Amino acid sequence: MKLVPLGDRVVLKQLVAEETTKSGIVLPGQNKEKPQQAEVVAVGPGGVVDGKEIKMEVKTGDQVIYSKYAGTEVKLDDDEYIIVKQSDILAVIDNN
Repeated sequence: MKLVPLGDRVVLKQLVAEETTKSGIVLPGQNKEKPQQAEVVAVGPGGVVDGKEIKMEVKTGDQVIYSKYAGTEVKLDDDEYIIVKQSDILAVIDNN
């Protein structure tokens, strides 16, 4: 099964939060606040949404930072996704 977003929606897969101590020990994600970093899994077509022309500026594979309380969490085939509007994405992480 596959999620196909409509309009200006974007499907995100949250990146796993790992914390490293100063001595280099990696601590797995604890029961603390979820990170706001995710990878773009699917992008809607954009087009006219609420009377405004929307051009999609993110693409599949981009790593992004999104608003803290944005989106709808969805579980599909044991994977968890977040569906957000493109306007809820704050930045694209450029690894160059």
